[in-house]
Amino acid sequence: MSTSTHIGQWDPSRAFTWRDGERTIRFGRGVAATAVDAVDGDFTLITTGRGFDEAPGLARAADQVHLVPPGQVDELARELRGRVRGGTLLALGGGRVIDVAKALAAADPPRRVVAIPTTLSGAEMTAIHRMIPGLPPGRARVRPAVVLADPLVMASSPSQALAATAMNALGHAAEAPLTPRANPVASMAAHRAAGLLAAGLGDVPDQDALALGAILGGYAVGSAGYGMHHVMAQTLAQRAGIGHGPANAVLLPHTLRALAGGAGDRWPPGLDLVAAAEDGARRAGAVRLRDLGVPEDALGVLAAAAARRPELGDTPGAGTEAGVREIYAAAW
Repeated sequence: MSTSTHIGQWDPSRAFTWRDGERTIRFGRGVAATAVDAVDGDFTLITTGRGFDEAPGLARAADQVHLVPPGQVDELARELRGRVRGGTLLALGGGRVIDVAKALAAADPPRRVVAIPTTLSGAEMTAIHRMIPGLPPGRARVRPAVVLADPLVMASSPSQALAATAMNALGHAAEAPLTPRANPVASMAAHRAAGLLAAGLGDVPDQDALALGAILGGYAVGSAGYGMHHVMAQTLAQRAGIGHGPANAVLLPHTLRALAGGAGDRWPPGLDLVAAAEDGARRAGAVRLRDLGVPEDALGVLAAAAARRPELGDTPGAGTEAGVREIYAAAW
């Protein structure tokens, strides 16, 4: 599938600035290098060891630097909360890093987040994140005020990790048009995202297409929400110790088959999403759950945990515990 443009589409190699309500998204090669100017003042850098090593200039310019280890977002944010100073948090990393920064900003407004994504997670485009435990009820979730979406940074992971994070993004594009909050703008963004992600993940990845696909897919799921696929993938990641990207990759061909009957005309015409997901899973090295270390006797526990999530109902023909277990079994 070509990523060339026609009326209504956008060349993914073309830079742009998108002002969307209270936030600004800057997309294009090299925009990550403008981070200090975009912050325009003191900031705290929230990143990983990899981000620290690859962006020493940002670390030197920061008032503080905090490295985010593996773990659950809410617990990581709670541990960091008392040590983080300043009103601007610059999050350089994947979904976990950006979600930690969003959780910190939600806990202590009016902090703002500037995000430089280093994966295709889409976290920079949403207000979907865990909250620090114990906050007063009704506290608003946060989405970054500035997003610096640089394709050379977003699609810089090694090939298997890149394919895995692309499948997370494809899951966003597939689920957003199916939820009760689906709307024309989110669905159009999701359709374009699906085409870009399916086309961009070749033997020589198209970094621009993958990055724009992730931004549009993140926008779509931020607007319309998610359902069964992401519930199952998140449960797998949290309960079985599998990385978020591989969890999405290994499940996506199977969840999309289950969702196809209720998709109707809400998926992009002429694009085989299941075939794209199968190709992505193969490229990610995440074809079978058993090969990722998930024992067969864990499938019932995973299904029971996923069935307790209310978002499971936000897809056509809402999954039951038995149906969810069947999908896990098909992926095993």
